Amino acid sequence: MTPTFGLIIVGDEILSGKRADKHMPKVIELLSARGLSLAYADYVGDSPDRITATLQRAFASGDVVFSCGGIGATPDDHTRQCAARALERELVLHPEAEALIRERMQDVAREQGVPYEADRPDNIHRLNMGVFPAGARIISNPYNKIPGFSCDGAGGGAVHFVPGFPVMAWPMIEGVLDQHYAVHFNRTPQTEQSVVVYGAMEAALTPLMERIEKMHPQVRVFSLPSVDHPQYGRHIELGVKGPAPLVPAAWQELKKGLHDFGANCGPELVRNL
Repeated sequence: MTPTFGLIIVGDEILSGKRADKHMPKVIELLSARGLSLAYADYVGDSPDRITATLQRAFASGDVVFSCGGIGATPDDHTRQCAARALERELVLHPEAEALIRERMQDVAREQGVPYEADRPDNIHRLNMGVFPAGARIISNPYNKIPGFSCDGAGGGAVHFVPGFPVMAWPMIEGVLDQHYAVHFNRTPQTEQSVVVYGAMEAALTPLMERIEKMHPQVRVFSLPSVDHPQYGRHIELGVKGPAPLVPAAWQELKKGLHDFGANCGPELVRNL
């Protein structure tokens, strides 16, 4: 079966409004390009207890979850430690991560024209970025070699930890998808078809929506109301979405029901998910 995909965004800067989250739209895009979809997203600030509780749920879910942010080595980075707490494992320096971090430090020294000092205190501190829960697997970082990491959860799921920087996180997420989940790509392409219904009330259309979902259990009906749209005014975007081969029959049933209802319908919309 195709796994359920989730997303965790870590950082006070998102919840305070200092930075706008760019990860969720991009992860939706990366998944959609592969015929997959995002089921949920959690936002959590830099509270170790909250991060740990969020990760405990993720590990227990059996889902594939991407966690963005908090894996650095500054005092406000807690995600690595919280992952270890959630899994009840010790933190250890991953040998391959250590080698990559040292390689990166040597690259930087060469770029700056200075000798590489392996035992310099700041370089020793940088190795903390390779301290992961025992048993973790590394995620390659094509931007600067500093890896992320993956840990398995219950029921075949996993949580994949990447930095908060989009320039690093997004290629790393793509790499994880392409390396580990390609078998699920485009297995059941999804389609969405909808129509703008002018001046309608959701309550009046609910029986029609319930009937369609009962007749077509693998197709979902959705309703997106708007009260002040600049073009359509008060309206509802009413539609169906699901596996591409199953959507047309549900769509025809929806249009027939709206006709019988006497609804005032506007533009029809089609979107491949």
